[in-house]
Parts: sequence; structure tokens; C-alpha cells
Amino acid sequence: MIQSRRLILLLGLSVLMACQASSSAEEEETSFNVLFLAIDDLNDWIGCMGTHPDVRTPNLDRLAQRSVLFTNAHCQAPICGPSRSSLLSGLYPSTTGIYAQIRTPGLMRNETIQKTTFLPKYFEANGYHTMGAGKIFHDAGPEDAFQEYAGRLGGFGPKPKERFKYTPPPGVIGNTQTDWGAFPESDDKMPDYKIAEFAVQKLKSNLKEPFFLAAGFYRPHVPWYVPDKWFENYPLDRITEPEIDPNDLDDLPEISRQVHEIPAMPQRDWMIANNETTNAVQAYLASITFVDAQVGKVLNALEKSPYLENTIVVLFSDHGYHLGEKHRWAKHSLWEEATKVPLMIYVPGMKRGNKCSKPAGLIDIYPTLLDLCGLPPNAMNEGKSLRTLLENPKAQWNRPISTVYGRNNVALRTETHRYIHYENGEEELYDHQKDPNEWKNLAGSEQYRNLMDELKNYLPSEAALWDTTSNLGVNTYFIDHIERN
Repeated sequence: MIQSRRLILLLGLSVLMACQASSSAEEEETSFNVLFLAIDDLNDWIGCMGTHPDVRTPNLDRLAQRSVLFTNAHCQAPICGPSRSSLLSGLYPSTTGIYAQIRTPGLMRNETIQKTTFLPKYFEANGYHTMGAGKIFHDAGPEDAFQEYAGRLGGFGPKPKERFKYTPPPGVIGNTQTDWGAFPESDDKMPDYKIAEFAVQKLKSNLKEPFFLAAGFYRPHVPWYVPDKWFENYPLDRITEPEIDPNDLDDLPEISRQVHEIPAMPQRDWMIANNETTNAVQAYLASITFVDAQVGKVLNALEKSPYLENTIVVLFSDHGYHLGEKHRWAKHSLWEEATKVPLMIYVPGMKRGNKCSKPAGLIDIYPTLLDLCGLPPNAMNEGKSLRTLLENPKAQWNRPISTVYGRNNVALRTETHRYIHYENGEEELYDHQKDPNEWKNLAGSEQYRNLMDELKNYLPSEAALWDTTSNLGVNTYFIDHIERN
């Protein structure tokens, strides 16, 4: 009898210890650190996405091999300010009214923003130590956004005393930093070099865990200035330029032309007349490879650190960029080149090297990280956790992802189509299975009416009025549009 009791006691202790071990294992599994890598103005020209034959991105490709790479990810606004505000707040621009660039004081006065919590602050509130450097918000962001913030570390500089290539014509609406050329002499003068060094030094130190470490890189945002050694990767006689249809804009509704006009940026005729198309593509590619090297330093530091096996890595760009497509050298559009972004997420223990073609958005990063780290959901998040797709990239996923450019101008991207609906009801539709360049607007064909009517159901039911501190003086359309909205 005594032996039986001892046996029962031992079995009970074994079960208790097993439960505790299981609980500890679950706790350990969800106590991930986060390495948050943001890149500015990077379109889908990275090697692992197979969209440009010349580009060299060995470090981004290396991260993709151990991550899930979302090949159909899109920003929620095709310019920095509203895209980053949306990502970091977890709210669509159509909810906040932040449709354009906005400075921190205006951002913090937005009544809807005041009701939620920015992503790094949410992690801080749940026991994380937060650190950041470079461009995370559109500008420096709230003073208390991170417990440690190294600053912008030089922003879009350094810049030469005079432009190398492009100066906007006098009297046009708007302005631009667009220019290109080899400058400065060495990498260590570049802000991105310093941002990488900040992250590297943090990963080499004895960090308080769990931590949220953010590094926001500036290139390939204009001006496309990087040291000459990065240009040497791309000899001018071997540059592949994007395919261009000279009649590409002929089937667009008039409102599309008005919305997408951007006179301060280099125009197609100017680029051709001055023989600058190849030079500009070269400079953009050089800027990409430069920032890839800075990301590589951070990844190397993580791999050599004790944090590799319990740190999630998320890398993304805030929007894409046109390099001549649609006759444009700019972002600021509802077409594929401006909305599509690289997005890759590495989760220790998950299957590596998968690609996912389901439509995803930057707005999904916030709820995804909370889900993966075992933190309570933020009820205000309007995105959707991508965990299902991380575990099974082919899982059923029927939601299109939306991008807005101004109030009630909306693009919806499905796995196969892009649908654009403008404030006056005019439309564009592109079939990406047959027309990846978006050269043929199908919206005028009745055979696609049912598809477009179905997609209309995903347009915002109510779109907030423009935040009065959010401004976009890039053309006459938007000057009038903001006054009306």
C-alpha cells in the first residue's frame, strides 16, 4: 500500500514537472525578441523576388532563404508619411485621415491616433526593452517612441553643394530631392552606415530581454547618392531598364492622369532628352546594393549573437517606386510599382525559405508580431495576423489588400488582379496573370463587371476626412482635392 502511494506520488510529481516544463517551453516559445528592419523607397528589385536581372542583394536574399517571403505585399499608402503612420498605428489611412505626409506634432494631435498605441510603445507596455535608430516614423517620431533612440543620424544626407543631375523646372508645383551620382567618398559618412553600426553594437552587447530593436535605413530614397564603389557593381553598358509601353497611358480615365501627375519629378521626355534613364537606373541599383550591405552587417551581428534562435526578424519597405514604368520616376501612385513592397518574416523554428503569393499588407505586421510574441491583441488593429500564412503559405486567404492615395482613391490587390476605384467612380482593372506590367486597362469591358462589383465590397465603407495637418501639394488635383475633403 505504501509503495502504491509512493508510486502515485511520484507519478503526480512527474505530471506536475511535465506541465511546468511544458508551460516553460510555451513561455520560452512566445518570448521572442524582435529585430525590425525598415527600408525607405525600396521597390521589388531584390534578387529573391526575381524582378530585375541585374540587382545584387546577397544579404536580403540570405534573409529570404530563412524566412517566409511575401511576394504580393503592399503598402497602405504610396508615400512615406501615411504608410508609416498606418503600419505603426495599425490603422488604415481611411480611418485616421492621414493620407499624406505628416510631421510628428500633427500626428500626435490626430484624435484617432490618440486612441491607439504605436507598435514599439505596445511592446514596451508589455515588458519589452525598445531601441531604435534612423527612419522608423516619417520624421523623428514621438520623443518617447523608444526607450533608446539614436536619432535620424543624418537623414537623407550627405549632399553635395550642387546637384549632379536633376533640378526641378522653376515654377512647378511641389519639390523633390531627386538627384543621382557618386557621393560621398566613403560609406562611413552615410547615415545608413551609422544606423547599421548602432544595431550591430546593440546586438554585441548584453541586451535586456525581451527586446524590440528597430533600424530604419534611408537608401534607396532619393537622392540616389552612394559612394562610387557601389556604382562599380553596375557598368552602364550592362544595365537592364524596365520594359516601357509608349502607349501605356492611353487607356486611363482622365482622373487617373490628374491624380498621378507629379511635375516636380523627372518627366519621361526630360529623362530621354538628357540620356539619363540608364544613369538613374544605375544609381537606384547602386543604392539598393549599398543598403543591402548595411542590412548584412546587422544580420551578421545577429547570427554571431546569443539572440539568433529567439529573435524574430521582420524586414520591409514602406512603399515601392517607379523607374520609368507608367512613364514615371516617382512613387505617388496606385499602380503596382509604387504599392508593392518586399516583406519577409523570419521566425525561429518555422519552416524556412517559403514564398507566399497571397495579398498581404504592411498593416498586418503589427498584429502578426503580437501574435508571434504571445502578446495580447490590440483591439484597434485593422490588419490581420499573417501567422496562418507563415505556417502554411498556401492557406486559404481571400482578402484583397488596399492602398489609398488621397480620400476615396483606392487600389485593391488580389492574388491575380489589381482594381483601382477613384473618388468619381471611374476605374482601372489589370489581370496580373496575363499582364504583369499593367499595360491593358480592362475596366471598360463588361466581361469583368461582376469581378469589379465584387471587389467594390472591399472599399472602405466610410473614409475619414483629411487630417488638416496632412498635406500633399504635388499637383493641382490634390490642392483641390484636399480643399473638398
